[in-house]
Amino acid sequence: MTAESAEHRHHWPVPPPDGYTVDDLFTLPDLPPHTELIDGSLVFVSPQRRFHFLAIDLLVNGLRSCLTSEFSVEREMTVVLDRRNGPEPDISVVRAEAVTDRRQTHFNASDVLLAIEVVSPDSEARDRDYKPHKYAAAGIPHFWLVEMAGQDDHPVVQVYERGEATGTYALTGIYHDHVKVSVPYDIDIDLTAIDNL
Repeated sequence: MTAESAEHRHHWPVPPPDGYTVDDLFTLPDLPPHTELIDGSLVFVSPQRRFHFLAIDLLVNGLRSCLTSEFSVEREMTVVLDRRNGPEPDISVVRAEAVTDRRQTHFNASDVLLAIEVVSPDSEARDRDYKPHKYAAAGIPHFWLVEMAGQDDHPVVQVYERGEATGTYALTGIYHDHVKVSVPYDIDIDLTAIDNL
């Protein structure tokens, strides 16, 4: 090994015996952007497809265009579910009073009304299985899963609502061209507008 390659080696943090906590997530130096904490393990994000960014932009713009003053649409912010879980939904709709200032780094699960995940190749299992289960267990009432589909790679939005009796999500609709729902507020988004971004 040359001196130059030794200098460029990255020293990854060694996890504590019981795993990391959300306090570690916010205090460990030099973590890559968009690092998540799931079950006490740090999860690093791989480079994303263009679809991922376009879908997020489309939904953020659509959600904000329908927004009332009691809510705020936030993009790629950590949501603290419990001591060992701090995932970063691609989009969150939160209560407006939970937004404190521009230095804010996270929201609590109790502040989130809707969590949205846009599926990427490296995060399929997390986005489809682990995260929805954890969001529902933490009491987040609504969840959307967005996937790329069809020959034209358009977004398909699966909308879920949490049942109070079961504490789990139930699918309430699958939207291919247009999302029109009344919860957590009146939302009307033309999914075909992704072609104009």
